[in-house]
Amino acid sequence: MTTDTDTFDVIVVGTGGGLVGAYVAASRGLRTLVIEKTDKVGGTLAYSGAGLWYPGSAPCVRAGFGDGLEDARKYLRALVDDPSREPLQDAYLKAGPELIDELETNPWFEQFFHQPVPEYFASVPGSSPAGNTIFPAPLPVADLGEHADIVRRSIPEERWGEAEGPVLSGGRALAGRTLKALLDTGNATLLLETPLRSLVVEDGRVVGVLAERDGQEVTYRAERGVLLAAGGFEHNAELRAEHGKVPLTGEWSNGVHSNTGDALKAGIAVGAATGLLDEAWFVPGLVQPDGKPVFQSGIRAGIWVNGAGERFTNETQPYDQSGHAIYNAEATSGVSHMPVRWILDQKQIDRDGFGGDPAQPISPEWFESGALVKANSLEELAEKIGVPFENLGRTVDQFNIFSKTGVDESFRRGETPWDQMFHHIVGFAAHPVQNYLVPLPQDIPNPLLGAIDTPPFYAATIRLSDIGTKGGLKTDEHARVLAEDGKVIEGLYATGNTMAAMSGGVYPGAGTPIGSSLAFSYLAVRDMADGR
Repeated sequence: MTTDTDTFDVIVVGTGGGLVGAYVAASRGLRTLVIEKTDKVGGTLAYSGAGLWYPGSAPCVRAGFGDGLEDARKYLRALVDDPSREPLQDAYLKAGPELIDELETNPWFEQFFHQPVPEYFASVPGSSPAGNTIFPAPLPVADLGEHADIVRRSIPEERWGEAEGPVLSGGRALAGRTLKALLDTGNATLLLETPLRSLVVEDGRVVGVLAERDGQEVTYRAERGVLLAAGGFEHNAELRAEHGKVPLTGEWSNGVHSNTGDALKAGIAVGAATGLLDEAWFVPGLVQPDGKPVFQSGIRAGIWVNGAGERFTNETQPYDQSGHAIYNAEATSGVSHMPVRWILDQKQIDRDGFGGDPAQPISPEWFESGALVKANSLEELAEKIGVPFENLGRTVDQFNIFSKTGVDESFRRGETPWDQMFHHIVGFAAHPVQNYLVPLPQDIPNPLLGAIDTPPFYAATIRLSDIGTKGGLKTDEHARVLAEDGKVIEGLYATGNTMAAMSGGVYPGAGTPIGSSLAFSYLAVRDMADGR
């Protein structure tokens, strides 16, 4: 039963990247309503580093990397290789720098900064080894005042109570800054614990939403439009089973648990077309003692093996490519890749530790839970993890030969700027830290190919995880949702993981998911403000 009706210019569903769209609307004087399913703002954005892949943006120029737009356009064209997505790509490339220029005029956002992160496909024309990824400035928690408690916590804090400290970084900083900027406009209403139930349509136009508040159905009307920015459907087991190539239920996802596809289903109910529903921003996840995986961006030692005890990919390549390697191999190879085992030896544990301070012993809970297995020989390890020793032994022997030559003849590990970034970030005791923007000297063996030859040996568990689904509602370059016949559904917009990704089935560079969410939120609101 509907108990209340309020009218706004713009309604935004979700408080991840869509929160920026809400700010853009409210800063233009538009009466803006934001509804959020949970009791926190930030969505999966709050779990992220908040990288934004924005070639040509002011922070990139300030860092001395020029505008980079044409190289980025060439890169996207070659990588995605889908002419139907080119208008979306062009809109994205134009909107990113414009959005940052606008945000940086508001003191709440301060200045974003460029940090070198190599683009993910080094061999594709236009790829930059320095990357085009920018980040928000950190934010002292004290600056949030009374609103500090409603910004979503990080994964370590939510799962294990590990407080982030007095300064927020990454996605939490961006969510907090946007929240304060939004509320300071005086034109915004934020309603937490107000899930979307359906869209309101009149004469073929979306004119509002039906939501639930305090146990009652409430209708909110939007005179300019509704922006669906409520994440993907990573925790909807039914939808994932229907569309995925392999059986995934969402239990291994690193997306916010409230992302169950509510906005996607609402769009489909009013005739929206969809795309990429079999896709996700796949990542490898290192299983923790609590049985759940945590997104693993890369490794610096050891190898991964499948159920046959054999390597199947470059373990240090960009995480989405590693995730897709697991996903595609599970779907097509006939060999189990769910889970994958990460094989290590004692010298790697001595150097890096595991799950904590390298100077401290490994916590017993890793072994007690089975998340980490230890054995005195590779043969014993193979038996414990259920893979053929003949294959595992041969695989390790071959890898150790690569360690001596410095060349991974199977998967070319350690040769791209992304791989070499790990040399730069963590360093290796045996070799000087390299500048990863410059190729490694030929006379230095590959630091990412450390031999596995010192007992005891260890096996950790890698699960196929994700940071969200990437399939969703089809849109045009203004973020307007399209019907099955290709026509615009008037009054309805989508962005982020509620929208079918402009990058198709690939992940061009760090900050593409969050960058897309912000850019298409911006484009949607500008379209609403223009009164289309």
